[in-house]
Amino acid sequence: MLQPVPLRRQRDYRLLLSARAVSETGTEISRLAVPLTAATLLGASPAQMGVLAAAASLPYLLIGLQAGAVADRRRHHRPVMVACEAISAAAMASIPLAWIAGLLTVPWLIAVTFAVGSCAAVFRAFTFPHLTSVVHESQRPQALAGFQSAYSLAIVGGPSLAGTLVQLVTAPFAMLVNAVSFLASAFLIQSIKAPETHTPAERRGMWTEIREGLAAVAGHPVLRALCGTGIVINFFGSAYMALFVIYAITVLALPSGLIGALTAVFGVGGLLGAAVTARLVKRVGEDRMLIYAVLIFPLDFVTAALASGPTWAKFALMSASTLITGMAVVAFSVCLGAIVLREAPAPLLGRVNATMVFTTQGVLALGGLAGGLLGELLGLRPVLWICAAGVVLAIPLIWSSPLGPASGERADPAGGGRLPLRRREARRCDREAHLCGGGSAWYDRGPARRGRQSAWADDELVRYGGRRPSTTLLDCPQNPDRFIAHAWPISSLRM
Repeated sequence: MLQPVPLRRQRDYRLLLSARAVSETGTEISRLAVPLTAATLLGASPAQMGVLAAAASLPYLLIGLQAGAVADRRRHHRPVMVACEAISAAAMASIPLAWIAGLLTVPWLIAVTFAVGSCAAVFRAFTFPHLTSVVHESQRPQALAGFQSAYSLAIVGGPSLAGTLVQLVTAPFAMLVNAVSFLASAFLIQSIKAPETHTPAERRGMWTEIREGLAAVAGHPVLRALCGTGIVINFFGSAYMALFVIYAITVLALPSGLIGALTAVFGVGGLLGAAVTARLVKRVGEDRMLIYAVLIFPLDFVTAALASGPTWAKFALMSASTLITGMAVVAFSVCLGAIVLREAPAPLLGRVNATMVFTTQGVLALGGLAGGLLGELLGLRPVLWICAAGVVLAIPLIWSSPLGPASGERADPAGGGRLPLRRREARRCDREAHLCGGGSAWYDRGPARRGRQSAWADDELVRYGGRRPSTTLLDCPQNPDRFIAHAWPISSLRM
């Protein structure tokens, strides 16, 4: 098999990566400029500031699942992505224009934020299946790492650039830079020439298709574990972030400049993580890299809860933990995206991604509210310990799933010792069997061992389905030396 061209030499990937880098940088500018405009120029109340903050993530709850269903229905994703960026540019450009005309109000800012958030929800739903047309399967972890690098660079440089622009041209006009970044992103995406190969899903009604996406995640042991882990991490991470700034100021007595520096350190950690993740994935695989990353997540929570002593010592300790956590977060995100791309059935890819985003993004608001309430009742430091203990729950969720170390090998039921389980090959056969015959399948890695394969397939199907199937042997379309055990439809499996 011919090796694909390195990503750095692929024009279409460079265009897509540049589009994300430009757009993310502009978004980081508006992340500071919008609340500054509301608070300092328009006199927004705390309640209005809360609504303004929620307006950006609310669209993921309202239209995220529908966007995933629509993405699966369409053969061409690029035109919708370009339209989303163009609409976002127009919405952001309306803010300085309204300020000049004397029409700018807090509800206007809320409406613009909601519109841009809606475009972001649709854009994200369409980007995931679009990536499969631009990047070869073997290069997707590296491509996702590149996107994480762009995001980390935006975190490092965006806030300082935003502060400079606000000082030079005032907050409303700083958002013109974000409008330009959206336009630049639209132009770069429009310039991609890779043919879109997505096969549209059959239309069976919006809610039926949404339920299929939800069932695909809930019924798939790997996707279910990833979704549950993301919910746990985001819930307790959001609770932690809701209190971190006030905790750092009032309990740790850190200057505001050092708190901002910790954010930059997190971005640097993200850059380092993006740089090493793709290489490490080639050595250990996405599954193992992901389960190792989960082990690191409690570190930042525990470090913050334990921090004490002189300012320089607290900052040094938290900088080290923040750097390591930034690397782990990017490694986890890259591997999670690669595994979802690998595991999700192609006709359901948009809906699976939308379901993951819907659940993991929607829980952010709940985590923030819970953190604030618990902080009022229990105090700041105890809540940090609660968050640390909560994030630890992500470890058994992943390690007990088919991604965990225990699933790395299985006993050969025919008495041949322990055989490494090549999950990636097995799941490809699964998907091919589903497409060809509508059934679920497992495989025997030994060449042409038909008699032993049947026992192996029965054992694995009983383990995952909870009942013994009547198997029919089929040729594996991925490898002529292997066979597929065809059983009942995947949707009936109790996983």
